[in-house]
Amino acid sequence: MKRSIVTIALTGGSLMLSTVQAQTNGQQTYQGVVGKTLAESKEWWPEPVKAPANAPNVIWILLDDVGFGAASTFGGVISTPTFDSLANNGLRYTNFHTAGICAPTRASLLTGRNHHYVHEGGFSHVFASAGFPGWDGRIPSDKGTVAEILRDRGYNTFAVGKYGVTPDEEATDAGPFDRWPSGKGFEHFFGFLGSETDQYKPDLVEDNAHVTPDGRHFSEQLTDKAIGYISKQKKAAPNKPFFLYYAPAATHSPHQVAKEWSDKYKGQFDDGWDVFREKVFARQKQQGIIPANAVLPERNPEIKAWNTLDAEQKKLYARFMEVYAGYLTYTDYEVGRLINHLKSINQLDNTLIFVIIGDNGASKEGTLHGTVRGKGTGGQTQGITEKEFLQLNENGIEQIGTPASWTNYPLGWAQAANTPFKYWKQDANAEGGTRNPLIVFYPKGIQDKGSIRTQYGHVNDILPTTLEVTGISAPESIRGIKQDTLQGTSLAYSFADAKAPSRHREQYYYIFGSRAIYKDGWKAATLHHPDYIDENSFSDVRKTINSNYDDDKWELYNLNEDFNETVDLAKKYPEKLAELKGVFDETAKKNNIYPFIDWDDVFKRRIHNAPKTVSSK
Repeated sequence: MKRSIVTIALTGGSLMLSTVQAQTNGQQTYQGVVGKTLAESKEWWPEPVKAPANAPNVIWILLDDVGFGAASTFGGVISTPTFDSLANNGLRYTNFHTAGICAPTRASLLTGRNHHYVHEGGFSHVFASAGFPGWDGRIPSDKGTVAEILRDRGYNTFAVGKYGVTPDEEATDAGPFDRWPSGKGFEHFFGFLGSETDQYKPDLVEDNAHVTPDGRHFSEQLTDKAIGYISKQKKAAPNKPFFLYYAPAATHSPHQVAKEWSDKYKGQFDDGWDVFREKVFARQKQQGIIPANAVLPERNPEIKAWNTLDAEQKKLYARFMEVYAGYLTYTDYEVGRLINHLKSINQLDNTLIFVIIGDNGASKEGTLHGTVRGKGTGGQTQGITEKEFLQLNENGIEQIGTPASWTNYPLGWAQAANTPFKYWKQDANAEGGTRNPLIVFYPKGIQDKGSIRTQYGHVNDILPTTLEVTGISAPESIRGIKQDTLQGTSLAYSFADAKAPSRHREQYYYIFGSRAIYKDGWKAATLHHPDYIDENSFSDVRKTINSNYDDDKWELYNLNEDFNETVDLAKKYPEKLAELKGVFDETAKKNNIYPFIDWDDVFKRRIHNAPKTVSSK
């Protein structure tokens, strides 16, 4: 608790009581007079905390596991009309980055700092956290969240959907609740605390307690809650701004959606993932999303050419993508319901909206063949053959996407959804793992509507951008706790100037061994365990893994000229590579990245900690 110094002065027979303390978080110095009698006293009440004049509402929308080339808004062939409209009336950022996997991205987003710096090197799950400053999965109180900042500056704060940064051990109705959304500044929360959940039977939490889902799709429920929070707040305080963090489970597995949505794409992916990549690549050039001279990377060698698959494989794999596409379009529809509500109450023009289309690249976790009942088979494929696994999926083709399934698509579709980049989710070394589309919509603050921005950005930039636009300074303390510095860079400078040079000039990436360092357009990167795709890939790659970090092969790219990493310059510029590796080491020490922890270590911890794990799913 914060200490106060109480001074008492005798003034004309009266006592003046003065509480001397910092005027932060709504706490104000007492300015009245306390006498022996009411006649000798002067009453005083603190002024209510108000947001800056004309401060807008703020909405952050964060999707899950989408991929750069999936949505039509950024050249994809999957229809996302709501995102299209927001981008056409706002800005598209094509050089924006996440951390490469869900919890690190969310921790960085919420705090405006690097993910190891806020202790989220991996996850907050027992098996994937470790007892080191960068890895314990517990965001410190001196690294406050956007919700804590805005709440204390006159905003109401709501969150719906996936939270993902509450430690498993604390995710029960007994708490403690310090690291639940309510303990991190959100006045209302409706969603789940873990990394993934069933879309029809979610592990559902409302405020500080688990509740029973009603059987509807989770996205419909969370959108209804978001609309309800806004409606009640605006009815009670029409001029008070709100902050909404809208983070659906979509499109993380399980891919579950009503057939009316998936059937919209019947037959549209029969040409396969190779044709898909070519179509999207051409659309991205046409829309100006990527440079005109860009080259499409070769298909990953682990993935078979579509024309070499047999008819049953093609039928099965195409259905996986139909379901995924329907899932993404349905998610766009639910966001559209939220946007239409803002229109109906005349709040849309006064709302700053950020849409981050994915917290990392498209997911490689669906194996080479996809999973129909992933929880029962996807993690337990040892002991069955590739043929048996394929038959298991083929026999369940009608279940794909239904409440009876736990679906994720095959690896070939992950690469297609990540067009025009190499690799995918978890690969922090590659743009395919870390580059995600960003939309910024703010009618009052953006004049150059529908244009593209290429400035380098990172997920830790969204909080500083929000503060600058709303006119709020980063606080020195939150509820009496002195705050550490922010690490992100506001993107507001780029709103009115497409040619402004990037201000976010340096950024590290690290996810379970794979790592990179970016500085002024140059990037050094290494894919730790380069032959490793997934534990369910039915190959012997795990036998050939070399866990020696010193043996990792580093690559070097000039992203100013080669945005999607097609030309490795490591041999041509060894001095530059050495320089950047040195920068990475310095950054690693500052941000608590050491000790290195990779997926082998995570698997060992999963086995060791399994009996003690409290499920958050």
